[in-house]
Amino acid sequence: MEKSGSSSFNIRREGLMPQEEMLEVGSKQKRLKIGIPSENHAVESRVPITPEAVEILTGHGHEIILEEGAGKAANYPDTDYSERGGIISDRKQEVFGSCDVLLKISPPTPEEIGWMKERQILLSSFQVFSHCEEKYIRNLMQKKVTAIAFENIQDEHNCYPAVRSMSAIAGTTSETTLYLFPDSPSKF
Repeated sequence: MEKSGSSSFNIRREGLMPQEEMLEVGSKQKRLKIGIPSENHAVESRVPITPEAVEILTGHGHEIILEEGAGKAANYPDTDYSERGGIISDRKQEVFGSCDVLLKISPPTPEEIGWMKERQILLSSFQVFSHCEEKYIRNLMQKKVTAIAFENIQDEHNCYPAVRSMSAIAGTTSETTLYLFPDSPSKF
């Protein structure tokens, strides 16, 4: 029997009927600041992200900062990136020092590692990693950088999608070169 003023459970009123519950809809994702520094165009013409990818990432609330001219060698002018939400910076140190994630094709130089902040995530090619000096690796470790070698990322079939994509691009490029210039000596 229920006493008046009691806070006991009333089976007749609440019973075993389904009750409404307020749940949070969606989850709050951390907004990432992603940096794209320019590469040394004398040795590297690729860029790690296209303007279309910038538009997708900024549409999900992330901030993309590109160094001025980062896509130039790949025929992507700065306006292609800025029109899709990318922020163009004329300072390489700003790109390295202010972002949570850095995307590069070539591994960072020792000078670029000096510009990095602690606990950054770096996605880059590290095929030359086995030839690096101990000091190079220690500098990355000292900054607590999480360095991910994109050429070593495996999918669920134990394949390397980045290597496969780069191989397909290289194959297409060599076929196009041979098609356009059949009498020229092939470098491939």
